[in-house]
Amino acid sequence: MKTRYSSLVSVKKNIMQKSERVLQTKNFARNNAKEALTESLSQLEQLQSPKSGLVSDFLSSRALLDLQRSLIRHNEEWLAFATKEVQEAQEQLKRDMIEYEKFQYLEVQEVEAIKRKEKIKEAKELDEVALITHNNNKQRSA
Repeated sequence: MKTRYSSLVSVKKNIMQKSERVLQTKNFARNNAKEALTESLSQLEQLQSPKSGLVSDFLSSRALLDLQRSLIRHNEEWLAFATKEVQEAQEQLKRDMIEYEKFQYLEVQEVEAIKRKEKIKEAKELDEVALITHNNNKQRSA
């Protein structure tokens, strides 16, 4: 049944579904950031410092360690950013769901009101038909 809220409910549903897709995308990005951080941490653990050798070997090992630590910091920042975006997307989805449910509730209430009015109208029409039939039967018997 079409009501004045039907189009709004449809629009709010589309907005809510879009928010759900955005949340899925943000979750995927956060999972990628977690994997990158885990990978960079495991690579740091695998790095071996030379025990003896040339100073250049020690310096290159040191540069490699610094680079790996820098990559870890970057991945931690990326994960924090992605987590923040997921939280914002969750909040937006929650707001959109509330809006959708509000208008859906209003639409249901309006449909019920229309049905009640139709039932009352139908009952009145049936009463009228019954009254006419009763009067016709009375006139025929008299």
